[in-house]
Amino acid sequence: MITTHKVIFEDARKIDMKMLSDNSIDLMITSPPYPMIEMWDKIFSEQNPLVKEALDNLNGEKAFEEIHKELDKVWKEVYRVLKKGGWVCINIGDATRKLGDSFKLYPNHARILSYCMELGFDVLPEIIWRKQSNKPNKFMGSGTLPAGAYVSLEHEYILILRKGNKREFKTDENKLTRQKSSYFFEERNKWFSDIWTDVKGDKQKLNDEGVRDRSASFPFELAYRLVNMFSVQGDTILDVFLGTGTTMLSCMASGRNSIGIEIDKNFNKIISERFGGIVEFANNYNEKRIEKHKEFMDKRKEEKGEHKYQNHNFPVVSRQEMNIEIPKLKSVRKINDNLFEVDYSN
Repeated sequence: MITTHKVIFEDARKIDMKMLSDNSIDLMITSPPYPMIEMWDKIFSEQNPLVKEALDNLNGEKAFEEIHKELDKVWKEVYRVLKKGGWVCINIGDATRKLGDSFKLYPNHARILSYCMELGFDVLPEIIWRKQSNKPNKFMGSGTLPAGAYVSLEHEYILILRKGNKREFKTDENKLTRQKSSYFFEERNKWFSDIWTDVKGDKQKLNDEGVRDRSASFPFELAYRLVNMFSVQGDTILDVFLGTGTTMLSCMASGRNSIGIEIDKNFNKIISERFGGIVEFANNYNEKRIEKHKEFMDKRKEEKGEHKYQNHNFPVVSRQEMNIEIPKLKSVRKINDNLFEVDYSN
């Protein structure tokens, strides 16, 4: 098996994805710049001068709406390129901000859902990604005095959308690919919970010269879960705000093809460097995944007795897991500046 991974650097002023065909993408995973977070003011103002004007006038509601109008253009293109039955996962956080004397929350997740529903997406149950902080200064407001304090904001959302009805696997070949791409019983129970508390946020400081100080990157584990939850091996996954390439790395580790779009060409070097180390990283990661499963099955055997079902290499809980094949990477090749191939062992 060989998968391909293409990085596309797009003009920030016209993200139209014309290079992508209609109905060509199986899954889109991304984390966009968060509207009304100060570090993104400059880039949104460059895309839309009305954003800067609104912020200068301390008009938060106007700035919020104008910023989301820029993101709307992206979600519209995502809907076009997504296959029927395809999925969208958007990691987004709401924002709290003070402009002038006004402090308030700006509900980014609700604004994105509202527009995506207008496009025709079906909204499905979302995941709350809990990022609890132990910092003593996380509480804002009047200390212990009512009623001027604010609830701490310690979670983000993973919005889950689908274009049309559930995907069908009709041929024997497609059914077998689906079976090979299955996840373990215990992973299903953890991954498909609506609250994730065990995924830790990545440190987002980037020291490379010319690269913005922080990215909207999420942890590898988050992207890896979503890739395996909502696609099968050989599918094509899109990330429209690629950043440091985490989504594409998780696709390489999972035997999926990927396309990433990014407006900042300064990320090219760090993306290439991360791709260069993916073989060892992914194989270690997947091996630990298997070892965790074996530990789970050993404990289950003590509690419930002998296992009923067997995969090629290890026991499993259900019949659906019997054909699981977790990819083992053999090599990654850089075809050109923006195209990579990953080869896998049989």
